[in-house]
Amino acid sequence: MDLQLARRWLATAVDEARAGLAEGGIPIGAALYGADGTLLGRGRNRRVQDDDPSTHAETAAFRAAGRQRSYRGTTMVTTLSPCWYCSGLVRQFGISRVVIGEATTFHGGHEWLAEHGVEIVVLDDAECVALMRDFVAERPDLWGEDIGTDASGG
Repeated sequence: MDLQLARRWLATAVDEARAGLAEGGIPIGAALYGADGTLLGRGRNRRVQDDDPSTHAETAAFRAAGRQRSYRGTTMVTTLSPCWYCSGLVRQFGISRVVIGEATTFHGGHEWLAEHGVEIVVLDDAECVALMRDFVAERPDLWGEDIGTDASGG
């Protein structure tokens, strides 16, 4: 995948992450792009705002995209490596590629996805890392709740 295009697409997800943070939520954003480069859907983690633990950024973007006849050739762009829940969504629906802003703060299921034929592009984006590191430092309780661990990472 062209890295300049991946970074442009990541900007959409970063905008969503910033919006989520401004709303008092967890700063993770995502966008789903079609094989032709069309933005199909975008979303942010809204588990706090909606009091719904299932509303992760990837699921919000997926839902916003609406029903597609096929997800072959689509790209999920996310600011943070997808958790197991969101990795399962990628596998379940046959999303072909995942572009990840960063996998430093949380090393999710992207290696598992790669082992099952999903193209993975990790951008190691400094803004994404800083956004999550600042959030985790300020709200370890909320981060632990979101990621399914206690605040100590256990």
